[in-house]
Amino acid sequence: MNFDFTDEQKMLKEMICKFSEKEIAPWVEEMDREEKFVEKIWEKASALGVLGMGVPAEYGGMLTDYLSFGLLGEEVGRVDAGVATVFGAHGLLCANNIARNGTEEQKKKYLPSLAGGAKKGCMGLTEPSAGSDALSIKTRARKVGGEYILNGTKMFISNAPIADVAVIYATTDPAMGSKGLCTFIVEKDFPGYKAGRKLSKMGLRSSPTGEIIMEDCRVPEENLLGGIEGKGIEQIFSGLDVERFIWSCCAIGIAQAAFEASLKYAKERDQFGQPIFNFQMIKDKLATMLVSIETARLLTYKGLTSWDRKNFEQTRMLAAQAKFYACEVATKVTSEAVQIYGGYGYMKEFPVERYMRDAKVFPIGAGTTEIQKLIIAAYL
Repeated sequence: MNFDFTDEQKMLKEMICKFSEKEIAPWVEEMDREEKFVEKIWEKASALGVLGMGVPAEYGGMLTDYLSFGLLGEEVGRVDAGVATVFGAHGLLCANNIARNGTEEQKKKYLPSLAGGAKKGCMGLTEPSAGSDALSIKTRARKVGGEYILNGTKMFISNAPIADVAVIYATTDPAMGSKGLCTFIVEKDFPGYKAGRKLSKMGLRSSPTGEIIMEDCRVPEENLLGGIEGKGIEQIFSGLDVERFIWSCCAIGIAQAAFEASLKYAKERDQFGQPIFNFQMIKDKLATMLVSIETARLLTYKGLTSWDRKNFEQTRMLAAQAKFYACEVATKVTSEAVQIYGGYGYMKEFPVERYMRDAKVFPIGAGTTEIQKLIIAAYL
């Protein structure tokens, strides 16, 4: 087992860290307060090339390995998990999905503009009545001549209010179950497509989240992802594990930020004539936080390394473990950070309050903690 990063990964990690501190950090409070994403961040990220992290080089991206993608999620997530979610929904859920499952024509048409940042992407799977039970989606796709007509609503979709391209899951026949599930590449200008309500959230407020509404949305048949009907369930599962690893990396980033802030505060905050770091209960909290974060990081990196080595037989179990553990760690560590700060931790002028709000969604998105436990139990 080799726990060292390659030189390229070290350079990438340092580059993303500097980018996040310089280009994202100054906007964090404003984005959280006003619940908006600052377009200048997208422009800077586009110039840096990181929007193409999920796209192979031959289509204009910089995908080399998925551990590197995870480092992007962790380093950006450490500064603002909402921005990390914007990048992930674009680069992984949309662009990488097309890169993994699209036809050569689809890749050539969509990937260069997504990799370069000229277009923003999202993925539409969740619906008002279909969350963990993805097979119960009601969005219908009906073939008419050389087009598919889509009708349905997607809910809780990251990047929906700003996306130019959406990867949409729909069924041609609910009675066919998983065999009727299909995936489509839908552009925002297609007739019948519109972004619905922008949703107001407790956390990740810099990440625009909303509905996608399709009313007789006309999609050319050449935009059926992969060109074959009934491949939707296979395409969902082809990226589910890596999605959970990257999501876990963002959670680790939040936890790391909360730990660093807590350690600094504990050394500076005096009570009873000494820094609170000297108190055993504070030491207990910090030690537990650190070990939990390192454990989550090792488990998630192991999973990403396994994915990069194409050891797919073990990645489903590792993805469930990493997603379950890392995301629960984020909620616990950020909660402890608020506790260490005391009354100040509850105030918006200190970042740990935002960390705790941001962290809460991580055990929910990309498959709930409860679903991960069921997956683990099934393997057992």
